[in-house]
Amino acid sequence: MKSWTILTSAAALALIAAEPAVAQKWQPTQPVEFVVHGGPGSGNDAFGRALVQIIEKEKLAPVRFQISNRVGGGGATAAAYIVGKKGDPHVIGLYTSVWISNPLVQQEANVTVADMTSIARLLLEPAVVIVRNEAPYKTLQEFIDAAKAKPGAMKQAGGSPLARDALVQHLLMAKTGAKWSYIGFPGGGERIAALLGGHVDLMIAEPSEAAELVRAGKVRALAQISSKRLPGWEQVPTLSEAGFDIVDVPQARGIIAPPGMPAEAVAYYEDLFQRVSKSEAFDKYTKDTNTEGAYLNAKDNAAFLKDYENTLRDVLKTAGIKIVR
Repeated sequence: MKSWTILTSAAALALIAAEPAVAQKWQPTQPVEFVVHGGPGSGNDAFGRALVQIIEKEKLAPVRFQISNRVGGGGATAAAYIVGKKGDPHVIGLYTSVWISNPLVQQEANVTVADMTSIARLLLEPAVVIVRNEAPYKTLQEFIDAAKAKPGAMKQAGGSPLARDALVQHLLMAKTGAKWSYIGFPGGGERIAALLGGHVDLMIAEPSEAAELVRAGKVRALAQISSKRLPGWEQVPTLSEAGFDIVDVPQARGIIAPPGMPAEAVAYYEDLFQRVSKSEAFDKYTKDTNTEGAYLNAKDNAAFLKDYENTLRDVLKTAGIKIVR
């Protein structure tokens, strides 16, 4: 028995010696290309750069993350680029809601987030419905009543016809029977200028871009597009509180990657952005921008994207917009 124990121990030691050292977890070995679909200064670009600053400030990665602006097609150009980088562990992208809505109505947008690798969801963005301070309506219901009295005469400033503000417009019109026009502008600054200049009557804006205008007495907030009242906006009712029980249309932002990304790279980025989401810098960002940190891991983010696509498909159908897939 004693000799057997000695032999067994010797064999075990030999096996341990023969095994390689514990493998290091995968991490990027060259700069990571961080794809955004908007141009410099756009919301997508600004959020991407904020994430890069957090990663660098907190020293969370061994390499640099470099913003790559792939503009065009409401996210279609960026999405096609990422799909074309199949298996590349040094490319990731920042998705927003239009990455889900555009392929539903654009036949030429022949790739979807389902063709890519899920990494994480990071944010949900609320919004506020604003009008000029001189406007006669003090509530959203008063605006709706005015729109009903003059069908098609009222105007709303917005961006893409498939963006959240346009979808909320369609839902409100379907719910109330009111009709008003939607005027698209390339950037938020132009939309605000149109509102302040009296060229449009209403706008759905991010709280961060509306806050200073409210403080300056230039605009009035009629409602919040949020599940609950935001800090600093406690006097403004949510859509539901204002009497408009419509489908929630969240504006989500998160991380996506090329198809076929190795599992170890997925795990790396999933962990990286979880650490980003827990950082003090990210918490400050969400407070400064009135956004909601809403981290989901790769698996849960994939489920969210699938559910969100189904929600948007229903919203678009309600709006009478042709669905192609």
